[in-house]
Amino acid sequence: MALHFVVDDAATAQPGERIALTGAEAHHAAAVRRVRVGETVTLGDGRGVRLTGECVSVTPREVVVEVVARALDEPLRPRLVLVQALAKGDRDELAIQAATELGADEIVPWQAARSVSRWDAAKAAKGRARWQSITREAAKQAHRAWIPEVAELHTTTMLTARAAASRLLVLEPTADVALSALPLAPEDERDIVLVVGPEGGIDDRELTALAGAGATAVRLGATVLRTSTAGPAALAVISTALGRW
Repeated sequence: MALHFVVDDAATAQPGERIALTGAEAHHAAAVRRVRVGETVTLGDGRGVRLTGECVSVTPREVVVEVVARALDEPLRPRLVLVQALAKGDRDELAIQAATELGADEIVPWQAARSVSRWDAAKAAKGRARWQSITREAAKQAHRAWIPEVAELHTTTMLTARAAASRLLVLEPTADVALSALPLAPEDERDIVLVVGPEGGIDDRELTALAGAGATAVRLGATVLRTSTAGPAALAVISTALGRW
């Protein structure tokens, strides 16, 4: 399978033109993956453009690719949004990495009441940048034409505001409704927003607030999944229901 790289120049590049990979992308291509002259690679801008090209020059600091073909992947509807509560260690980062590979279109960090990890203003900026880096690399690994957006840090009040224009689903092990039993149709263009709580679960007051805004509580199965695996598992269920898998 051809290697995939993300470069801003891909946004406007046309067949016959050349794009130079520099910096970290060139190092990864030349030194880590050891691409060779004549090898086929794919390039994208992270916003739907997908290019196929051939390496015409390879050095540790610059890899030049000649564009052979250009395509545009339209964004899928409905959009799949993962609201991931901040978690200790790297569990939230594992969740968003897998969610990106599985097709999430947007990632929303959530400061839940029971989140052990706390982001103040300065940490929120660094945390968001870190999550953007993770989603970018995961999208490249998955050869995705679209890199998920990473929203600003959300409070529960900000989440409830999304309910009016979205289908808000809260993953809750005690819910009566199974996610797999929920009717989901590609014709419904409302965003599907999955809310995943932290290690200690979602606080009762948060569940009440979300339900009051129109959210539906759903369960995945008979077992309780970690915060790092619940979101990706739910995305897999939804992708199957929508016929994407």
